Amino acid sequence: MSTHDDHGHAAHGHAPAPAALPGKPTDWATVRNVSLLIAIFALLAWMVSLVACGSVEARENERRAEAASAAWPRAEQEARAFLKRYDAGYQKLYAAASEAEWLTNTHIVEGDDSNARRNDSSKAALAAFTGSVEVIETCRRLLAQKKELEPLTARQLEMVLYNAGDKPATAKELVAQRIAAETKQVEKLFGYSFHLDGKEVTPNDLDELLKKETDLKKRQAAWEASKEVGRGLKGGLADLQRLRNGTVRALGYPDYFSYMVSSYGMTTEEMIALNDRTLRELRPLYRELHTYWRHELAKRYGQPVPDMIPAHWLPNRWSQDWNELMSVPGVDLNAALKDRSPEWVVKQAEKLYVSLGFPPLPPTFWEKSSLYPVAADAGFKKNTHASAWHMDLDRDVRSLMSVENNREWYETAHHELGHIYYYLSYSRPEIPLVLRTGANPAFHEGIGTMIGLAAMQPRFIQAVGLAPAASDSKPDPIQMLHQQALFYAVFTPWSSGVMTHFEHELYARELPKEQWNQRWWELVAKYQGIVPPAQRGEEFCDAATKTHINDTPAMYYSYSLANVILMQIHDHIAREILHEDPHDANYFGHREVGDFLRLLLAPGATVDWRQLMKEKLGQEISAEPMLRYFEPLMKWLQEQNRGRKQTLPDV
Repeated sequence: MSTHDDHGHAAHGHAPAPAALPGKPTDWATVRNVSLLIAIFALLAWMVSLVACGSVEARENERRAEAASAAWPRAEQEARAFLKRYDAGYQKLYAAASEAEWLTNTHIVEGDDSNARRNDSSKAALAAFTGSVEVIETCRRLLAQKKELEPLTARQLEMVLYNAGDKPATAKELVAQRIAAETKQVEKLFGYSFHLDGKEVTPNDLDELLKKETDLKKRQAAWEASKEVGRGLKGGLADLQRLRNGTVRALGYPDYFSYMVSSYGMTTEEMIALNDRTLRELRPLYRELHTYWRHELAKRYGQPVPDMIPAHWLPNRWSQDWNELMSVPGVDLNAALKDRSPEWVVKQAEKLYVSLGFPPLPPTFWEKSSLYPVAADAGFKKNTHASAWHMDLDRDVRSLMSVENNREWYETAHHELGHIYYYLSYSRPEIPLVLRTGANPAFHEGIGTMIGLAAMQPRFIQAVGLAPAASDSKPDPIQMLHQQALFYAVFTPWSSGVMTHFEHELYARELPKEQWNQRWWELVAKYQGIVPPAQRGEEFCDAATKTHINDTPAMYYSYSLANVILMQIHDHIAREILHEDPHDANYFGHREVGDFLRLLLAPGATVDWRQLMKEKLGQEISAEPMLRYFEPLMKWLQEQNRGRKQTLPDV
C-alpha cells in the first residue's frame, strides 16, 4: 500500500522530504507527491538496470552456449539440432494419439466407430513421424559416429531408433493394417458383454463370484463365462501375430518378442534365462504353497485332493493371484473398507505419497481421470483394467480404474499412483523428452507394487484406521506373510512362466493358432500346476482373455521382474533407511524414504537400469531378498505339508 511505502521510506531515511520554500508554508501534499515520484523513478531505474543486466547476462549465456556448441564435434551438433526438431513434433503427436486412445478406452459405444477412426488416424500420424525414413536414416548415420557423441545424446538417438522400430515407414502398409487391427481388437475385448445365467454381468461381478461363491457348479459357470470373450478374439490375435512380427522385421528385429525385450538392453535368450532363473529360485516356495492349498481347497469344497488344482477353485480368472483364499484375523481389509467410499480409497493412496514428500496430484488428474465403474445405464462401456497414462510426456497424468471399496482396489490404487508419481518425477526440463520413461518397464511396475506392499504393512494399516489398534487383535505375522505370498510367490509362475513363454512362442516361434489353446494349458499345468475344469478345445482362445496379450504384448515378464526389484528396494528401505523389520516397515510420513525413491525415479531412462541398481542398491537383480522375506513362511509350510505328496513338476 502507498501509505505503508510513504511512512516506511521516511522512517528508514531513504528519501528525506525536500526543504520548504522561504516565506511560504509547507505544502505537505506536494511533498508527499514529489517523494512518491522520486521513489517511482528510482524503482523504474532499478528495474531498467535489472532488465539491462538480465539482457546482458542472457546474451552472455547465449554466447557461452554458442561457444560450447561450436566446440562440439560436428556429429554432436547435428544430433542436438535433430533431437530439438524431433522433440517438438513428437510431443505434439504423442499427446494427440494419447487423447484418441484414451477415448477409445473410456467411452466404448457399440456400433459407434468414431473413436476408433480418430484413434487410427492419430496413431498413423504418430507412426508416420516416429518411423519415418528420415528419422531412421538420421539416427543410424549419427549413431555410426557414436564416439563423437555425448552419452546422453547417443542414448536419446537409440531411444528414437527403438521407437521407430515399432512402426517403421519402411513397412507402411503393414503399419496401417496393424494400427487398425489393434484398435479393433481392443474395442472387441472391452466392448464385450459378459453373460451368466442369461443375464449381462460385468467383469467385476465375475471376479466377486470367484472370490466368494462356495458352490462349485456356480463357480465353474462364472469361470467359463469369463472365457467366452476369447472366442471372438482369436482371429484378431492371429492378424496381430503376423502384423507385429512384420512391422519390426522391417528394421532388422527377428520378431516382436525380441524387439520388446531389447528395451532392457537384453537379447531374447538373456531375458528367458533371467525369468527361468527366477522361476527356479522361487519354485520351492511355490511348491509348498501349491501342496498346502491343494489339500485346503479339497477340504473346503468336499472333494478328493487333486494333483493339479482346478482353475475354478481359485479366486482369480487366470489363477495369478490367490490372496482372496484367506483372510488374516486382525487385518481384514475387505471388512475395514466396507464403510469407506471408493473416493476415499484413491485419496488415501495419494496421502501416502504426499506424506513421503511428493506433491499432491495436479487438479487435472482428478478432472480428467476415469477412476470408478461406469453406471449400468451410462450407455457406454470402458476398459475395466487398471492403468496409468502419461498423456503428453509432461504434467497431464491420468489413471483409468474401476475402483471399489475392497482390498484388491485398495492395493491397485496405490500401485497405479506409483506410475503417476514416477511420470511426474522425471517430467522435468533436465530429462530429455524421449527419455521420460522408466529405467526399464519393470521399474515402473515395481515402484507402484512396492507402495502397494507398504500400504499392507500391519503398522501402516493401523495408522490409517483400517485395523484395530488393540494389542489382542494383532495379526499373526506368519499368516500375514502367507497372504502376501499368495500374490508375490503365486504370481511368478504365471508371469515368468505362462505369459512369458506363451508370448515367446507366439512371436519368436510363430506358434500356429490351431495349437494355441492346447499349448496355453500345457504351460499353465507346467508352471502353475493348474488345469481347466473341463476340456478346452481350439474353438476357445483362453490366452486372449488376458488384456495384455491383445494391447500390451510381449512384455509381461516386466511384472515378474518388478516383484523381484521391488523386494530389493523394500528390503533396502526397511533395513538401511528406516532400520525396521521388512515385514512391518511403516513408510508413512518418512520423507527420507521419499528422498531415496526420487533418486530412483528422477533420472527416468537417462541411465542404464543395471547401473542404477548397483549405484543405489549396491546389487544386481536378485530374488534373494524375496526369499529371505518369505523364509519364516517357508518353514511353516514345510511343517504343515509334512507327509503330503508334492505333485508340482520341476521347471
